[in-house]
Amino acid sequence: MRYIFILTFIFFYNLSLTQTLERVEPPQWWVGMKNSNLQLLVYGEKIAELSPSIKHKGVKLTRVHQVENPNYLFLDLTIAPNAKTGTLKIDFSKKGEKILSHKYPLKARTPFAAQRRGFDNADVLYLITPDRFANAIEKNDAIEGLKEQPNREFGGGRHGGDIEGIRKNLDYIADLGFTAIWLNPVLENDMEVYSYHGYSTTDFYKVDPRFGTNEDYKKLSEQASKKGVKLIMDMIVNHCGLDHWWMKDLPSEDWINQWENMTFTNHRKSLLQDPYAAESDKKVFTDGWFVETMPDLNQRNRFMAIYLIQNGIWWIEYLGLAGIRMDTYPYPDMDYMTEWTRRVMEEYPNFNVVGEEWYETPTIVAYWQQGKQNPNGYTSSLKSLMDFPVQVSLKNALNAKETWSEGWIDLYEMLAQDFLYAAPNDLVVFPDNHDMKRVYSQLNEDYDLFKLAMAFYMTTRGVPQIYYGTEILMSSSDDHGNIRSDFPGGWKGDAINAFTGEGLTSQQKEAQAFFKKLLNWRKTKTVVHEGKLTHFIPEEGVYVYFRYDDAESIMVILNKNEGDYTLDMSRFAERLENKLTGTDVLSGSTYDVTKTIQLPAKTPLILELK
Repeated sequence: MRYIFILTFIFFYNLSLTQTLERVEPPQWWVGMKNSNLQLLVYGEKIAELSPSIKHKGVKLTRVHQVENPNYLFLDLTIAPNAKTGTLKIDFSKKGEKILSHKYPLKARTPFAAQRRGFDNADVLYLITPDRFANAIEKNDAIEGLKEQPNREFGGGRHGGDIEGIRKNLDYIADLGFTAIWLNPVLENDMEVYSYHGYSTTDFYKVDPRFGTNEDYKKLSEQASKKGVKLIMDMIVNHCGLDHWWMKDLPSEDWINQWENMTFTNHRKSLLQDPYAAESDKKVFTDGWFVETMPDLNQRNRFMAIYLIQNGIWWIEYLGLAGIRMDTYPYPDMDYMTEWTRRVMEEYPNFNVVGEEWYETPTIVAYWQQGKQNPNGYTSSLKSLMDFPVQVSLKNALNAKETWSEGWIDLYEMLAQDFLYAAPNDLVVFPDNHDMKRVYSQLNEDYDLFKLAMAFYMTTRGVPQIYYGTEILMSSSDDHGNIRSDFPGGWKGDAINAFTGEGLTSQQKEAQAFFKKLLNWRKTKTVVHEGKLTHFIPEEGVYVYFRYDDAESIMVILNKNEGDYTLDMSRFAERLENKLTGTDVLSGSTYDVTKTIQLPAKTPLILELK
């Protein structure tokens, strides 16, 4: 008997040495969430051979799921509102013998976390590609064990920008008048090449060490909030990076969308609305891969579905986010995206999520907005979308050469289609972003047209978003590495420093001052945030519209003519009503609005009417 006891002891002792938990995700959770359910992904060699148990006040292990791969378990927990915070111990046993334990952090929520306000029409978003903004910590440029090393000479390489570089320059961003920052992804992208952009995630719960740590990310959010600047996180649920940790040991074959032969998405975004579309074509659109290095995630797998929802909620709670920008919104399973967004908004009713649907007509973009009555019955939970139709129509309007009116008509007619949207005021409007040629280059580096564009974006309906460097007239080719050029002054030794103004041209300094005046004016203008909009058919190169509410009225005049123009104000009597004067926000000049106004050539006027 003694011999048998010794053998049994040795067996379990060796088992305890070989069986370890490599991952438990989410890595922590909170008491008091509206949805009391939590599903833990547990990963470790042959972990499915063990039986988990929990004894903790207010926490109940309701179900244990085994999957194809014995290295995974999925644990369903219910966490009562009065559950004890602190360390939740999960024991793993075999035949009654405890093999290992895991201490799981269960935290108290920040007061009023559920009432967290998302970004809205009162905000102006500053979009940053973190690797290209500012390098505050040079020692994290190269991290031992990560595949790609820094190469600032290569447009597609790692340049060294980091979270600390953004944090140290929060005053610059806030002083310009921006009230929110949208960061391109900063989660781990341990890929061989082109990892700087962040869209090939290899760990959904970890900041890439070349950007900093999770704690650095949280510190940025907290300090930005103190300066009146919200934080918006860029998320991706459509795909991950090929070198994601689970790709070497998938939980199940259907964890990702797999094909007999490599199949790429067809990018035909109208397929999901097309009443005649073939189901096979829809499958290729949804389940096809973007590129060979980005496996397409299968949200129809119930464990993957929960994993991605919880990941979004985890980052909102952990960072105190004010918004999420969801990459490639229509590419995942469409019904799942409704559920993902519904769950997020259920937990945070005042939050905001903006989806990327890169399509140039509102018929397709509007389909995805919450409240839209779609012919096929599809119901969305998404509040906001990126307004690509207005972006392209304004660019075309300003570049049109045939007749000046023709160009403005393109924009006028595009805005006239706002009836297609359930809530056009909730759209995010923007002149460019990290995936397209910079707006200054789109407008052929015509500074006057640039100012017309910026005046429009800051006074039209919706939430404006500006890409970093736009305020100093950064230009680019169509190459992505060039579009995402380093912000001057973000690196030691830079000859030009846009943060201080050193080395900038007089026109660049003027552009910065233009932004600062316009954005800081907009901050306090409820009439621009929430007011009604009336526009008049453009004539002879001039586009006029009004923003107004019960307390205030703003008249915006965009003159695209090469010369001065005399504008007859009688045409606008229905909106001018009894107003006598208008003071231009940009120049400070006051105009008599009862008869005619002499408009300066290629100049915007933003008149506060009295």
